[in-house]
Amino acid sequence: MRDVLAELLDLLRLERIEENLFRGQSQDLGWGAIFGGQVLGQALSAAAQTVRAGREVHSLQSSFLRQGDARRPVVYQVDPLRDGTSFSTRRVLAIQGGKPIFALTASFQRDEPGFDHAHPMPGVPGPDGLESELDLARRNAANIPEPFRKIATAERPIEIRPLQRVNPLDPKPMPPRRQLWYKAAGPLPDDPGVHRYLLAYASDFNFLTTAMLPHAVSWLTPGMQVASLDPALWFHRPFRFDEWLLFDVESPSASGARGMVTGRFFSRDGQLVATVAQEGLMRNRAAPGARLAE
Repeated sequence: MRDVLAELLDLLRLERIEENLFRGQSQDLGWGAIFGGQVLGQALSAAAQTVRAGREVHSLQSSFLRQGDARRPVVYQVDPLRDGTSFSTRRVLAIQGGKPIFALTASFQRDEPGFDHAHPMPGVPGPDGLESELDLARRNAANIPEPFRKIATAERPIEIRPLQRVNPLDPKPMPPRRQLWYKAAGPLPDDPGVHRYLLAYASDFNFLTTAMLPHAVSWLTPGMQVASLDPALWFHRPFRFDEWLLFDVESPSASGARGMVTGRFFSRDGQLVATVAQEGLMRNRAAPGARLAE
């Protein structure tokens, strides 16, 4: 059986071409285009490989500039902006075919003590007994249109167990909030950086789609154009991504063909470990007056 988690971990290691220059291969999830979380995770890995030991990423801001091709590798050019006493800052440009497809700025900090408080975790059921998205898709494979069946039922590097079920083939109006349990589909090395790269990768799943829930549309609705634009991520506390994390996602606003989403990752014992936010493109090209091209 194909080990997609091992493949993903290998992709995140990257090939060092030259000082501050890396190359990453792509994992085709069946869409043809590169999954945005892959580019985000690889760019973060490239930045981290140029930072001195003992400093871990605590925040990043990024922009998707062009759609990437999953059949081709991506080159990551790292600009070491600053190395201070406590913090290091890196800027990364992801390039494919000579053109930038993604830009990231990340800040790294050495471990130090400080004040500590956090928003409490929502009171929701744990992951035990919940059906995974993959199991749900395979159980309903006969109802999935042929063009999407292979994508929906393929092995995944991340196991996701939703508390609120959403059928993208027949969406119904729902409040713009979801909770899902996430975990790597196998054991991970002890390197804390790897766990951060995988959380960044996984944060793009089920994120922007939450902003579509009140409007009874999904990424499979004819005429919908959906794309990540500008993810930002903050890491608060240590965690392991091969243990269950709750992803609490909500969309406070949608307007101007964009949806705003925020999300918080909690460890199973209730610790807030990361926060993510972004605006994404949410364009209905079938609507009157809609633009047909970016």
